[in-house]
Amino acid sequence: MKNTLFVLLDGMEDDPNPALNGRKPYEVAEMPFLHSKTDIRLTTTGRGYTQLFLNEFFTGHPPETARAALEAQGLHLNMKDGRTAFRLSPARIEGDTVVWSYEGEKYEKQLVDHITERLDELHEFSPEIKFFTNGRAVLTMDYPYEIPDFQSPPVNSEYFEIPGPLGDLVLGIQDEIGITDYPWGCGKLGKQYPPYIEHMKAVSSSPTALGVAASLGYEIQIIKETEPRLPAAKEALEKGNVFLHFDEVDEYSHEKDYQKKIDVLEKIDGLMDKYFSDAERIVFFVDHGTSCVSGEHILMNVPLWTNIKTPLTTDGISVLKDLIPTFMRY
Repeated sequence: MKNTLFVLLDGMEDDPNPALNGRKPYEVAEMPFLHSKTDIRLTTTGRGYTQLFLNEFFTGHPPETARAALEAQGLHLNMKDGRTAFRLSPARIEGDTVVWSYEGEKYEKQLVDHITERLDELHEFSPEIKFFTNGRAVLTMDYPYEIPDFQSPPVNSEYFEIPGPLGDLVLGIQDEIGITDYPWGCGKLGKQYPPYIEHMKAVSSSPTALGVAASLGYEIQIIKETEPRLPAAKEALEKGNVFLHFDEVDEYSHEKDYQKKIDVLEKIDGLMDKYFSDAERIVFFVDHGTSCVSGEHILMNVPLWTNIKTPLTTDGISVLKDLIPTFMRY
């Protein structure tokens, strides 16, 4: 069986944009490789967040593990013996509201430095932390308190007091620099369903995508910059199936910067042509919409484009859980 390349353009779907005469950024972007390489255009149902889509895409089931616990696996953090994981994202606490920030790049060094300096405040819980894009982090520890019902970005959220020293740390960082890393997606490991594809390598900058892959037993490689991911994926494709993820598309959407979104889509398309012009089996897919107008995720049907000919489409919509089993039969 020829190896298959699965390419996730995270959050590529969008709202019609008034600044683009009602067109969406991906409709404006020039992507000749994608359009010439994939002559089969399908639509499937998106999910609200990446891990929800990927678990169902790869296993046929939604996840039963908290997002932060998945991400901890993608960052090789300790989750043994019932440890709890916390996803930390830049935000400002304004009264009873958590205002999520997508200006983390400005504050990344300050956030990393101040949290690292104060991490010893959690020493009794054996904390481990790893930072990634724009000051975001995943923290794991032996957490003895009940976890509040934290809400998820990007929509501004209700503020919940965080029990114990972690709460003091979060508020203390905001007092020091005017922004903090606030937790969400917290929890422990849960049941993981077996994947449709037994062996695969995942290449991404995102611990979310890599965490899902790691939970399925896949080999993972985290590469922060865009271009180096492609030669790594090309080398892996010679040995087996590959999942290649571009989180930048989603990131620029949250920033409400449609031009950056167009530019990165065109950059990715050019790099795909450079490295994968000879790919025999390729699937471009999208997990959800992310609006350059509002900066928020959009729950909507999403495109899936491929050169693998299958009898998938039923009434114009392909069932998400059926996609990979069908692809792998043809």
